[in-house]
Amino acid sequence: MTVLEDRIAMADTGDELTLDTMFEWLEKLPIPEGYKTEIVGGHIFMTPQRDTHWEIIANIYDQLRVKYPRKRLKADVRIDYPGYLNGFAPDLALMTEAATKNGRGLWRCEDVEFIAEVISRKTAGNDYGPKKDTYASAGVPVYLIVDPYTGEWHLHTLPKDGKYHGGVSFGFGEEIDLTGTVVGLVLKTDEFPRD
Repeated sequence: MTVLEDRIAMADTGDELTLDTMFEWLEKLPIPEGYKTEIVGGHIFMTPQRDTHWEIIANIYDQLRVKYPRKRLKADVRIDYPGYLNGFAPDLALMTEAATKNGRGLWRCEDVEFIAEVISRKTAGNDYGPKKDTYASAGVPVYLIVDPYTGEWHLHTLPKDGKYHGGVSFGFGEEIDLTGTVVGLVLKTDEFPRD
């Protein structure tokens, strides 16, 4: 049993386990540089940043920067979401203009307008499953999944009752029309690299 598993087991038998406690433990561990850490449903996931992954994130960021100031865009920043121990660090998040941090110094999920997640092979199930459901439950208006393995993107909109009711998928090269959403622009995908 690792030190982290031991601490989680101890917390489960005593005081209630919290995201803050889990992230405090993670900050004390020797996590390699370049790894993204998230907690999804109480499970810790660490994924390395790959070139392809970063190039797609940077491409989307650059396109959003044409319309939005840097202060509204967050990358790999912890945002807590509803449900059991959900502390996500989305690849890219667009915050409302009036976004504020909560009393613990974290951005509020209620202020997220757009999320882009670029698939990593080992955590793809989170992006297509529990994270998608959680983002819908939190009312995130626009959720974009970009999959460099299949060369496709999947746009989810119209969150209601814990599900997205609007969805469209196309291959790289097809534009992502967000003009009818709170994002209000078109993202080009022709330069998205594939893995």
